[in-house]
Amino acid sequence: MQQYLLNTYLLNYTHHHIQTLITQKQWLSLNPQQALTAIYNFVMDDIKFGYSSEDTLNASTVLHQGYGQCNTKGTLLMTLLRGVGIPCRLQGFTIRNNLKRGVMPRWVLALAPAQIIHSWVEVYLDGTWLELEGYIIDNAYLSAVQSRFKTHHGRFVGYGIATPCLQNPKNQFHGQSTYIQRESIITSLGYFADPDCFYQQHRNLSGAKKWLYKYLLRHIINRRIVKIRHSMT
Repeated sequence: MQQYLLNTYLLNYTHHHIQTLITQKQWLSLNPQQALTAIYNFVMDDIKFGYSSEDTLNASTVLHQGYGQCNTKGTLLMTLLRGVGIPCRLQGFTIRNNLKRGVMPRWVLALAPAQIIHSWVEVYLDGTWLELEGYIIDNAYLSAVQSRFKTHHGRFVGYGIATPCLQNPKNQFHGQSTYIQRESIITSLGYFADPDCFYQQHRNLSGAKKWLYKYLLRHIINRRIVKIRHSMT
């Protein structure tokens, strides 16, 4: 289990901002199940769903920015878990870009690759690996999408969500695996002890498209996410 507890460049739980948060939240005083639940809920709702400038942000940066998507929120979740002594690893995937319909303008979606890299966090608890993905979408944003599509039944793909049932997506942590984008996953890229190793092998964008996404497109997408989230407030 030692490799699943290491501090790395991306999983920088020794950073003073990470340590201050752990102390303020008193997560070290909780048992592993309680700490996992509290950290999971923090990353899900206190760190809002939104698109980061790149996947390779370290955890202290994600915490400071206060938002992220699957890969960057996963980095923060892993960091906080390791910071309280809970072993965790990453499973990488390729995923269809169809889940971004609605949250991306059509012309932006047309510029995006058909598939991108995706990841979720796996945590070792009570002798079992649990798959955690439901933290990606915050509850305020999810509630707004649920309200917008309150008559929809069955499989739902779009607005950053890919789930068998929009109104009951099984994203809340109650001691079992959680999911929110799994329905758009294409294939597994394998298990990685840390995101540092994953991103050494797999990247989403490069060249002009990477620059365009970082400095223009993600800001357009994030403004739309904020508008959707606040549509029900």
